Amino acid sequence: MARTLWIDAETGPVDPDWGADLPIRRYAGLQGLLGAVATGGILVVPAAMMATSDVRGRLERHVSGGGLLIGSGPTPAPPPGLLPESAFWGWLPDGSGTAQWRIVLRSALAQDQLQQERTSALDARERFGTQLEEVHRIGIALTTERDPKALLALILRKCREVTMADAGSLYLVEPDGEGGRRLRFKLSQNDSMTVDYEEFTVPIGKGSIAGTVALTGSPLIIEDVAHLPPGSDYAFDGAWDQKTGYTTRSMLVVPMRDRGGAIVGVVQLINRKRHAEAVLASPEHVKRFVSAFDEGSVTFASSLASQAGVALENARLVRNIEELFEGFVQASVTAIESRDPTTSGHSARVAALTVNLARTVDATPGGPWGQARFSLVQLRELRYASLLHDFGKVGVREEVLVKAKKLYPWHLDQVRERLSAMRQATRLRDARARLALVLDQGVDAYARCCEALDGEAAATEAEIDRWLALILAANEPTVLEDGNFDLLQGLGNQTWIDGDDLARPVLEPGEVRLLSIRRGSLDAEERQEIERHVVHTQRFLTQIPWTPELSGIPRIAGAHHERVNGSGYPLGLNGEAIPVQSRMMAIADIHDALTAADRPYKKAVPLDKALDILNDEARRGHLDQSLLDIFVSARVWAMPDPQI
Repeated sequence: MARTLWIDAETGPVDPDWGADLPIRRYAGLQGLLGAVATGGILVVPAAMMATSDVRGRLERHVSGGGLLIGSGPTPAPPPGLLPESAFWGWLPDGSGTAQWRIVLRSALAQDQLQQERTSALDARERFGTQLEEVHRIGIALTTERDPKALLALILRKCREVTMADAGSLYLVEPDGEGGRRLRFKLSQNDSMTVDYEEFTVPIGKGSIAGTVALTGSPLIIEDVAHLPPGSDYAFDGAWDQKTGYTTRSMLVVPMRDRGGAIVGVVQLINRKRHAEAVLASPEHVKRFVSAFDEGSVTFASSLASQAGVALENARLVRNIEELFEGFVQASVTAIESRDPTTSGHSARVAALTVNLARTVDATPGGPWGQARFSLVQLRELRYASLLHDFGKVGVREEVLVKAKKLYPWHLDQVRERLSAMRQATRLRDARARLALVLDQGVDAYARCCEALDGEAAATEAEIDRWLALILAANEPTVLEDGNFDLLQGLGNQTWIDGDDLARPVLEPGEVRLLSIRRGSLDAEERQEIERHVVHTQRFLTQIPWTPELSGIPRIAGAHHERVNGSGYPLGLNGEAIPVQSRMMAIADIHDALTAADRPYKKAVPLDKALDILNDEARRGHLDQSLLDIFVSARVWAMPDPQI
């Protein structure tokens, strides 16, 4: 701190040597003293001027702020009650000569130097502790960041903050495609200008600064890139400075290592600033505000880079796990849809609808869902659960799973063959009757009866055709009119005589039962088997060691057929006992089942009709009405596929 010696104007002639090489100035009166106090220099103040409490208070604040106070007066020492003895850095009795002045001033300056050094040491210790705390906080932040791009930006930003670097860049080690490794420039940051950059690669080895650090694994401090140490086996590439007008001076380059000690990247810090808020807008600013990185910077940057390397490794491991799960889920969906190709795409569409509905609910400001929020991780969990909601169908018999009509294909073939045999038997009996008529009564009698016989034969053929048409119509999985069931029952009671003169039913009891299914293509036993797919789904998904944030997948997927009123399956859950994610998935599942044009047993239902059916399901207590209202009002089905 530059010091000026202030002496009262009433003091006699001043010897220039009194100041011990310090500049000497005089102050006049009380106002002059107060002005001198404001400069923070060395004040020599007569005891008489310290008579008022206001002056004494100002002098105490002067001392506490780092200023020096030397008293003077007729006594050999400060009189009691004037100021605390600790406030005086020296005392000059009246009449003191040059030698006394020099002794007192030098003693005061020596004490001041010691005090400044002590304060500096305490400040350094405090800064060290603060930096340690900051490194600890940064370490915690690094371990919680999962997004690779955000993690790289965080690493570089925090390394710059802890070292007060104006700019910096980050390189990552990658395979070079030829069995070796290289550095890839991934990121650049600069507080003094906007940075536009493109990725490029740098060989690991001597030549470049970053390549050298990646090769040796040792930090590198460069005081001035324009004056590298003689014999350096690396060079500074000033192309970027020339392109942008930026001036690079000091650099600190440290390696990033993973938990095994392998180098995974390099952090390059540029231009350590004396003041964090300084902007290096010109070479003159660089000269004024930039200093070399010190050993403390190396310590903290290296520590932070090591933490960053481990965090980067962890993020990559997490990413690998996520990619593994993604691959597994997609393979599972492929397995599901390969068993029932007619529903191809259903799982993906349900996942898109459900995730978009969740996002819409998350953005809803009021109403029953105004406080509902879904994080990115929860949306990923919901997407996986939606993709896998039908996985249990792998445990359902294939003929039941893909059953498109009420009768299995081989059942219908048997019916067709029976009707064909009935037709042949009828024709055979008709031919025998005609032959018997000719033999018994002659050709003339046959001719008279031929028209009637032809009519009976045609009527029988037409009746068989009607029966087949009825059976084919009944075989379609639609809601039938009540009268058709009576007709089917009648066919079950109707018999025909086969070629061995045995009476047989037109339809077997099991066929009548299947053709009388009022809705869909499955009977009660088959429907129960299909419904058990939810149990299979949950049991299968429970066996997978999901990460904690994905652990809800089995529960969400296993409850998508539960109904709000408790009439669903497999557990009969109701209301709030059903996860909200499952309630959203139920809406998406039914919507896609109605509108998708990929089912052989039904045509796609028009959108307005599908929405009517959904609303009817909600009124009957099957679906959550508040979620359905959001689904409809936001037109979730028209939203693009979400990117999760």
